[in-house]
Amino acid sequence: MTAESGTHTGHEDVGSSFAPLPDHPTPELVLCAVDDLLAQAWTTVADTVDGRVFVHRGSVLDVVAQAVVSPANSYGWMRGGIDAVYARAYPDVEQNVRSAVLAYHGGELPIGEAVIVPTGEAEPAWLISAPTMREPGERLPRDTVHPYLAARAVFRQWRDGRLDQGRVRDLVHTIAMPGLGTGVGGVAPATCARQVAAAWNEVFAPGRPRNGR
Repeated sequence: MTAESGTHTGHEDVGSSFAPLPDHPTPELVLCAVDDLLAQAWTTVADTVDGRVFVHRGSVLDVVAQAVVSPANSYGWMRGGIDAVYARAYPDVEQNVRSAVLAYHGGELPIGEAVIVPTGEAEPAWLISAPTMREPGERLPRDTVHPYLAARAVFRQWRDGRLDQGRVRDLVHTIAMPGLGTGVGGVAPATCARQVAAAWNEVFAPGRPRNGR
């Protein structure tokens, strides 16, 4: 595990976003925070996980990555928080998410599941939508486990998912992740960070204890 602050430049020699990338047991995960509380929470838990994990103090859009994470709602609307930022940056992505949710989940993506769709850009080429709330703008309770469920869905999508171009893990080397539910959802940054670490350990280090919830 590596934790660092500042701009994370990633790996710029990986070639096309559609070319297979070196196979690794885990993705490179960049935990992004635009505020000090979340950055501190990410840094605190970073040393509790095994793998290539970094902390970036700044926008998720600044990270060189093949995929970004959307802490969405179950219907794929991208009108608030970081989702609105994505929708402005990638004009086709909201429709791509909603189409995937309709095609594969009947119009409602359950919390604990994720879809991966093209952004319409060369990089990041992909967006992983993993809902932290059912309804847009929903305030989450203090005892929510939705960040854990969303993060677990993201990591499982990377580990097991397939696209027409090949396995997700062959196409996505680096994932940039903002806070999950820490904006509109009102989840405490420390709670989010612990739950993301617990999800990582469950998917990539299944023998480790999961006490983040």
